[in-house]
Amino acid sequence: MIKFWNKRIKEGISTENPEIDKELQLIRKEMKNLVSKKFAGSLAIRMVDSGSCNACEAECNALSNPYYDLERLGIYFVASPRHADVMLLSGVMTFNMTPHVLDAYKQIPEPKWVITLGGCPVMEAPFEQTFAIKAPAEEHLPITYHIPGCPPEPIEIIKGLLAFLKKI
Repeated sequence: MIKFWNKRIKEGISTENPEIDKELQLIRKEMKNLVSKKFAGSLAIRMVDSGSCNACEAECNALSNPYYDLERLGIYFVASPRHADVMLLSGVMTFNMTPHVLDAYKQIPEPKWVITLGGCPVMEAPFEQTFAIKAPAEEHLPITYHIPGCPPEPIEIIKGLLAFLKKI
């Protein structure tokens, strides 16, 4: 134990990961260029939870912290679907939430896209088909892109958003 603390005192604690930081820097540059070209510099995302455990939402909250800072790239989470370009859908399509998800989708102005987040919307979650779960999201909405994971890490969400931007 003394060796451990002596090493910590001499070297300090490193919170940086140069490989991930360099990769993130390249992704940021490319993403900012695509948002500028395809959305005139501002991409508005409406996050909709259709019945999840909130793990995906917690990871999306991390996208606003100073390390990831999506707003610096021109990507914003908005409160109203009327201000959104994209719906980011997490959670299983529950019986009670399906009409509200469809209503939010209808309120998004054209052109609009849907990105599913995590394993729940594609029925890869640990939830079984029950009376409370309608079906996979693709049976209710036109899905443009899917970001896999349960939950996906913030870097994976950023990579997924970049892949979505390249796809459209």
